[in-house]
Amino acid sequence: MSSGDRTKKTRLPKDLPKRLVMYFIGLFIMTAGIAFSVLSDLGVSPLSSLPYAATLCIGLEMGLGTMIMHAFFVLMQFILLRKKFRPVMLLQIPAGIIFGWFTTLCNSLVGLIPKTEFFPVQLAFQLISIILVAIGIHFYLPANIIPLAGEGIVSAISEAFHWKFPRVKVGFDIAIVAVSAAICLVVNGNPGSVGIGTLLSALLTGTILALINKITGRKSLRSR
Repeated sequence: MSSGDRTKKTRLPKDLPKRLVMYFIGLFIMTAGIAFSVLSDLGVSPLSSLPYAATLCIGLEMGLGTMIMHAFFVLMQFILLRKKFRPVMLLQIPAGIIFGWFTTLCNSLVGLIPKTEFFPVQLAFQLISIILVAIGIHFYLPANIIPLAGEGIVSAISEAFHWKFPRVKVGFDIAIVAVSAAICLVVNGNPGSVGIGTLLSALLTGTILALINKITGRKSLRSR
């Protein structure tokens, strides 16, 4: 390979700064959506249910819990993939740290809005959450920087066992929700982080994302 070819191979994409901006905007909007689901008190999205369960049961700050969960998912990818595990996958750890920090920040900002037990308002907060998460995914995925560990672990399971990604995604989300609900039931005597909002998030996020993609003319993308 000539030096010119090597230069082409290592040259960074010209649109990388734009993609990085899209990536971080997407992550921030997604965590804002998560914060509104916490505010609604109707249950958070499947992947967020585990760190929120830790918050409700042992008082672990949700952003920190999110960072720990992402690091654990990367470890599981390493165990599952072994020699197929690529060093670039370790970048999911700093991505998870940023996502966790955004979670803390957005929870603090949205937490300034008073909580309510008036169901129509709670439902409105939950719908705002779902829309924001869908918008965040709309920015985050096309940037194609580094997947969050929640998507990475699903890809690793799919690759390791030769199962189709969509089926693994559904099964993984159900497993996370079941574990989160079980932890909250044992410790607090209620489902805690899992509720009608969790179901709405699972059912509506992909639909709203597809609608956003259609409005903007972007092809459908695999959701988180």
